[in-house]
Amino acid sequence: MNLPQLVKSAATKTNFTSIEQYIDFCKEYLEFIADGLQATIVSQNENNYCFFQYRQEGYYNITRPINTRLMYSAQEQANLDDFIRILANIRDIDAKDVARRNVIQRAIYTIQQSIGAALDGLPSGESNTARKVNGDLFERFIQLLIGKVGISCKTGTMQVPVYVGGEFQFNMSYQHDLLLYNEDTLKVIGSVKTSSKDRIDKIFLDKFLYSKLTETALPHIAIFLNDVQRKKTKYENQYGINSTFLSGHFKAFSVKLNPLDGVYYCDIRPIMQQDEVLKKHIKTIDHFFYLDIWNFLN
Repeated sequence: MNLPQLVKSAATKTNFTSIEQYIDFCKEYLEFIADGLQATIVSQNENNYCFFQYRQEGYYNITRPINTRLMYSAQEQANLDDFIRILANIRDIDAKDVARRNVIQRAIYTIQQSIGAALDGLPSGESNTARKVNGDLFERFIQLLIGKVGISCKTGTMQVPVYVGGEFQFNMSYQHDLLLYNEDTLKVIGSVKTSSKDRIDKIFLDKFLYSKLTETALPHIAIFLNDVQRKKTKYENQYGINSTFLSGHFKAFSVKLNPLDGVYYCDIRPIMQQDEVLKKHIKTIDHFFYLDIWNFLN
């Protein structure tokens, strides 16, 4: 595919109804960037990030930051086929199986970033559309992956009954990205977002309110793609990255309100692995699939 075809495909959500369709698109995109870019721009402040600049057919747009330590190249796309096999045997993976855990993390990142970066080829006036489509497709992708490992996963609005003095008063509606069940019993409520920016407070508050209203301690989790965005430097035609993660907010809500039961990133920030409070609560996404999801269900 050329870039206009890739952009059109990425913007059509009906093209992504199975994991295989996500992988097929990703392979097409990796083949395109192998020799179809105007330039690859290295981030000035964190050199493991880069930005793809498209040619005229992509309005010379510059993409979101891409973590080169995670993004597969066209020569590495066989790992995407391995990813399917790993999901089929996910219960065989343990903490020491670093190679297969790494494939889980990198494959999810590469597949989703191929969609987001392709959508960056839209005209500048359609950037809001790109964000909405990208977010919806990431949510659907995680739902498909959870279903692939054999777990019942739904999305939608829950009606939570509110009682006062033991008497029913009204229902409160809750919209959730993930509702995970063991047979017919709801076990986990989750949020799936491409970034925590402008969203993290609501996720903590949702757990707090749900727990208060239902008088339960049902696990609440959050899955994020990354927390970086492009920024211009003081030098012309040079770019760096900014972190969009609000560590102070996250720690304050975790300590003073209620901690989430699991927070997972495809592209984890260094501070999340260094800060003593943050590293207790935040993990890479492979932990969710090979270990934590099964603990939640049991």
